[in-house]
Amino acid sequence: MELEPPEGGYLDLLNSSVDPLQLYHRYDQMDLAAEEEIELCSEPDTDTINCDQFSRLLEEMEVDEETRETYASIAALDQYVFQDSQLEGPSKDIFIEHMGSEDVVSESVEMPTDAGQKSQKRPFTEELPADSKHRKLAEPLAGPTVTDFGVTGSLEVGLASDSSGSPCPWVPLVLNKEPAPDPAQPEETVVMTVSPSRPLFSCLNLPDGSVQIIPTLPTLSEGLCQLSRPGAGVSGILVYHSGMTQASQVSPPSSLGVHSLPKSPDRPGSTSPFAPSAADLPSMPEPALTSRTNRTEGELSPTQCPADLEVSCKIQKQPEAVERFCCSLRDQYLAEPAVPDGIQVEVELVWARLERSSSKGQERELATQDWTERHLDRRRLAEVLQASGDHRRRRETQVIAVLGKAGQGKSCWARSVSQAWARGQLPQYDFAFYVPGHCLDRPGDTYHLQDLLFSLGPLPAPADEEVFRHILRWPERVLLILDSLEDLDAHDGLLHGAGGPLPTEPCSLRGLLAGLFQRKLLRGCTLLLTARPRGRLAQSLAKANALLEMSGFSTEQVEACMLHHFDREAQRQEEALALLRRQPFLLSHSHSPTLCRAVCRLCEALLDQDQEAQLPDTLTGLFVSLLAPASRDGPPGALVSLAKLAWELGRGHRSILGETQLPSAEAKAWAMAKGLVQACPGTLGTELAFSSFQLQCFLAAVWLAVSNEVRDKELPQYLALNPRKKRPYDNWLEGVPRFLAGLIFQPPSQVLEALVGRPVASQVDRKRKVLTRYLKRLQPGMLRAGRLLELFHCLHEAGDTELWQHVVHGLPAHLSFLGTRLTPPDAHMLGRALEEAKRDYSLDLRSTGIDPSGLGSLVGLSCVSCFRAALSDTVGLWESLQQRGEAKLLQAAEEKFTIEPFKAKSVKDVEDLVKLVQIQRTKSPSGDAGELPAVRDLKKLEFALGPVSGPQAFPKLVTILTAFSSLQHLDLDSLSENKIGDRGVAQLSAIFPQLKALETLNLSQNNITDMGACTLAEALPALAASLLRLSLYNNSICDTGAKSLAHVLPDLESLRVLDVQYNKFTAAGAQQLAASLKKCPQVETLAMWTPTIPFSVQEHLQQLDSRISLR
Repeated sequence: MELEPPEGGYLDLLNSSVDPLQLYHRYDQMDLAAEEEIELCSEPDTDTINCDQFSRLLEEMEVDEETRETYASIAALDQYVFQDSQLEGPSKDIFIEHMGSEDVVSESVEMPTDAGQKSQKRPFTEELPADSKHRKLAEPLAGPTVTDFGVTGSLEVGLASDSSGSPCPWVPLVLNKEPAPDPAQPEETVVMTVSPSRPLFSCLNLPDGSVQIIPTLPTLSEGLCQLSRPGAGVSGILVYHSGMTQASQVSPPSSLGVHSLPKSPDRPGSTSPFAPSAADLPSMPEPALTSRTNRTEGELSPTQCPADLEVSCKIQKQPEAVERFCCSLRDQYLAEPAVPDGIQVEVELVWARLERSSSKGQERELATQDWTERHLDRRRLAEVLQASGDHRRRRETQVIAVLGKAGQGKSCWARSVSQAWARGQLPQYDFAFYVPGHCLDRPGDTYHLQDLLFSLGPLPAPADEEVFRHILRWPERVLLILDSLEDLDAHDGLLHGAGGPLPTEPCSLRGLLAGLFQRKLLRGCTLLLTARPRGRLAQSLAKANALLEMSGFSTEQVEACMLHHFDREAQRQEEALALLRRQPFLLSHSHSPTLCRAVCRLCEALLDQDQEAQLPDTLTGLFVSLLAPASRDGPPGALVSLAKLAWELGRGHRSILGETQLPSAEAKAWAMAKGLVQACPGTLGTELAFSSFQLQCFLAAVWLAVSNEVRDKELPQYLALNPRKKRPYDNWLEGVPRFLAGLIFQPPSQVLEALVGRPVASQVDRKRKVLTRYLKRLQPGMLRAGRLLELFHCLHEAGDTELWQHVVHGLPAHLSFLGTRLTPPDAHMLGRALEEAKRDYSLDLRSTGIDPSGLGSLVGLSCVSCFRAALSDTVGLWESLQQRGEAKLLQAAEEKFTIEPFKAKSVKDVEDLVKLVQIQRTKSPSGDAGELPAVRDLKKLEFALGPVSGPQAFPKLVTILTAFSSLQHLDLDSLSENKIGDRGVAQLSAIFPQLKALETLNLSQNNITDMGACTLAEALPALAASLLRLSLYNNSICDTGAKSLAHVLPDLESLRVLDVQYNKFTAAGAQQLAASLKKCPQVETLAMWTPTIPFSVQEHLQQLDSRISLR
């Protein structure tokens, strides 16, 4: 009987009576070459699918959330069907072979220990067909017991009793559990190991007899295997390709012969005729076609052990061309220094987050975290990259952004990442490509992905097609480092785009970057990018997998950098450190690695002179001292031309200039020799870059100071100090305002004449007059905190005493820097301004990220009468001062610190408050003398943690409330509802006798019922002498609770306002409250409107007593 081709899909094939083995033989005999010429039908009612349809299917599953959920449901049904014990025999094997054996093992469920027990997976028990294909196993088959020592989960092990050609049945068997022994068979044990590459056993047909173990068969292929008769005495055998210990290896009989089902030559790894061939999907790696698990790389599956993983890693060897390319790439990275001067001090990374800059706008900026919240990541680089990608799905691109201000060392860090990969410190990546931003800012639409990886970087590494195909096959092994993306022009929309397909290659570089950022191109790779925290690109990084910030140098790192600079001269090291310590202004600015290296170079130049050295006290003086000698040796007008280029490029958000933009070849040679510009890597000297962003800002300020093209009345706008919220121009060159003030106000003989000569510098006088009039009109009290700090810096650079005194004397008595980042230079300038004002000030330093040394210096000022800062930062300051023995400063820090009013918005806030009370109790166990003013003087406390954290943290708060002897206002209301419930009310009511000063108690929106209201009513008389306002708004109080409150109301002799609106009591409860109100002449307002009371009843009660409010 000739076999007809099956119709329908997989389920029709499963329910048909066709023998699967005959199907295999039929499809193996087909002419595959002719089959490939057949045009695949795209009708929706067929099972065939071409490559484009398959690619679109994958894209839809990733892009559309609803589609992804639909396919997840189908996958769950698929797993449900496969794990059902009704699916028996070769039909299941066909599905298993097509799916990939690894998925079946990893997704299988645990079967009952008793082999005869029926599966409980299906909830329904319909009558099944009587044929053998759908028949369940009523009794356990006779066979050997299998004990596994390295596998968890359930496996389907095939056993047979004869060598006939009929398909063998499947026996559900739970590993790591001992089934009940069959008395009809002797106890036999088979020990087996599992390799990660072959997690599914094959079905073998052998005669009855004893059991032998075959440790390895190199010719064993996956799929349904049939072993010929090995000889008498063999009843069952488990054959699997795996490494075994020497003790367990047994030589197989010589008469064994292995015959596996033939496979299609263009469909490797599967004997299913429905599996797509390799030619159909040329760009898809094989695991993407067969694996449906979400395990990340390096994670052990349930069927893997570490030993097997090592074996599989050894087996996976890269092609020779890939090895050569990687070795060449490593050599190129190691040959380039990460830092220009070769001195590298590791900059610490801080986990960061973005937040909206205002409630009305959508712009995002780096959140200003407290010092203790800035969790420094002290792990190795490989661990940071691994931790940030622990939760990503397979084939999901990982985006890691490192943000930081200019000069913080982002580019040096990015280059050091590539060198770390070259030294083998990032074993999770086979490839690392470093591409700076200036290499990506090129016009044209003729670029491919190969160009981005191999040609555009600073170290072009030509590779053949084999290397590129390997990268496409294993994108999760690729690390792409994109440095200084703020230099990339027109980057809008890179991270946000439509869900449609990408433009076909070749395309523009912007199109390639959009494909990478939108996780459509090279899916599964790791993108590591660096940028500044401001600008349009940073606004789009909210969806990045990890966000890190460069923290800059600490004081210890600044000194370490100085010591490294004078590595072989111990005497010079001490002299240089002494120079720096005598100039605290430059020491505070040295937290920027770029400025720190500039200070080191100036120290070296000063120490080479045979005279008493002294560092300048301004940044303007620092750069003038470095550039004046170079300017004297340069061609006439070269520095002015370079300054004009710096300004024009900065207006366009660029720092890269072409060699043809310089006036002459002589000017180019001079600028490169003096270190003013440097060749961009990978451009063959055709493109140049300024040696640092600060140098570009300084040169741009020089152009504004000496140029006739800039009108005098336009200068004030470049200071960007207007009290308006929006700046008049895009201040991309952030350092220009300070340098401009210094160049114009400092004596020309010391600054501009030393740079550009007297004739050019003679026009500065009229510009100085314009800026003087502008600065005198400014009102410091009207400026926002950030611009006030910028004004301090500009006036310090100017060195004008009259202007400085005008500003500091106009400061308000209370200065709030809430939410404004205070860097070490900012803290230094703020302290200098307050000290010279000779007035008392109160400071709000919460959410400023100020470091402990800066906080201590501000707190120690005699003009600071009180200050507010993060509780954790302040406690950390106290502990450090106590350890250093600075008792006087510790006493001042404790006396000036205040937390009034305090609002707990997180569990951490409550924990910090508990720690503060513990310090108070440690200092004063009796509670009398030695109280902390912050604890003693707290009058208002708000608790707003929400419904999740509120019930958990409220018991901790109750334990310390009695320590606040002056507490008058306790607000437990939150827009998100704390929901402390009846239990929280009971805990709070127990301490009412100790809250003798409490005047306002707000228990609104806390899910309080009658039980809580009754408990509260019983405890309220303890507050009768002090309580003025009580709010129970929007709870669940019914008539019983209202009756209890009405009963206690006359006893609250000081109560003035009671709010019980939006509860659940009826007219009966309202009438009881109204009747009780007549006995309380001291009560001024009873807010009682609630939807459960008829409005007519409420109006009637209000007419009887006008103190009842229905608003």
